[in-house]
Amino acid sequence: MITAQVIENCIEELSSLTKVNLAVYDLDGTEVASTFEGDVISGELIRGFVDSPAGSQTIGRDHLLKIMDEGELTYILASRGNSDQAHIIGRIAVSQIQQLIMAYKERLDRNNFFQNLLMDNLLLVDVYNRAKKLHIEAAVPRVVYIIETKMEKDNAAAELLRGLFSMQSGDFVTAVDENNVVLIKALGPRDGSGYLEQIAQTIVDMMSTEAMMNVRVAYGTVVQELKDVSKSYKEAMMALEVGKIFYVEKKVNSYGSLGIGRLIYQLPANLCKIFIDEIFGENDPGTFDEEIISTINKFFENNLNVSETSRQLFVHRNTLVYRVEKLQKSTGLDVRTFDDALTFKIAMMVYNYMKYLESEKR
Repeated sequence: MITAQVIENCIEELSSLTKVNLAVYDLDGTEVASTFEGDVISGELIRGFVDSPAGSQTIGRDHLLKIMDEGELTYILASRGNSDQAHIIGRIAVSQIQQLIMAYKERLDRNNFFQNLLMDNLLLVDVYNRAKKLHIEAAVPRVVYIIETKMEKDNAAAELLRGLFSMQSGDFVTAVDENNVVLIKALGPRDGSGYLEQIAQTIVDMMSTEAMMNVRVAYGTVVQELKDVSKSYKEAMMALEVGKIFYVEKKVNSYGSLGIGRLIYQLPANLCKIFIDEIFGENDPGTFDEEIISTINKFFENNLNVSETSRQLFVHRNTLVYRVEKLQKSTGLDVRTFDDALTFKIAMMVYNYMKYLESEKR
């Protein structure tokens, strides 16, 4: 339902433009919003008009009109003035408030529709029937973004996103739980992967500067039909979870760029434990020297290039080789070779996944 604040903003703006005072009452005669000064209309008078079959009534300087919603009486509006202008302005106000009620109802209906669509709670026939009633195009490319806020500011985050992505452009913003806000983004035929990444980075930057919020953004693949939006949503959810496990340093993760992390995420825990035991034996990867691990990660980033890695770390080449050989002594893996580097990289990712599973059990 439309809020009292929205009604108040509406009549205040109209009153300031026309110099006609307006007031809105509920069906019990309680004032909802008013620009009246001095005398107010009694609740008894309002309730009497509610029971009257007339659509309008003039009592002295006050013109009373009924505000309807799909044939049902919802509010009473009063305009105050001795001229016909006051009565006309009252009718304009009634029309505006009725349009606002319809707009808010449609927004709520759309929100309910998209939430059920994301959760796969709709039959295929219902998807298209309801979409038609809500004037939502079915055959439009779309992608789902999930913005994790981890704060009690998800309403603020949703409002910021609604300001950036409008329904008029075919976009929709909703929330499916207390931590995540969902953006269903309509796309053009030429919007490629670069554009999708740009949208995600724009969201991260906007949340940081406008609301001082540190967010993570994940998105799925592009779907061509409305019925497949839930598929993109599930992919985005996986991208969010996999990103938090394997790509902690990244604020944006897409389903299409998860690489081997997506495969590891779907492995059973017992298989992961067997693999870790086979690679590391009695060694616990959690006890490895952090300096060595960070060195190896930088080594991987530079495609096993010793010279470039030592330059970026500001260490002598021999120091880098010493750290690599120290790791080799404890694990038996020489990460200067491709096969051993690949084995160590995957093993550490599996180990991080195991830690994540353990934390989820607590």
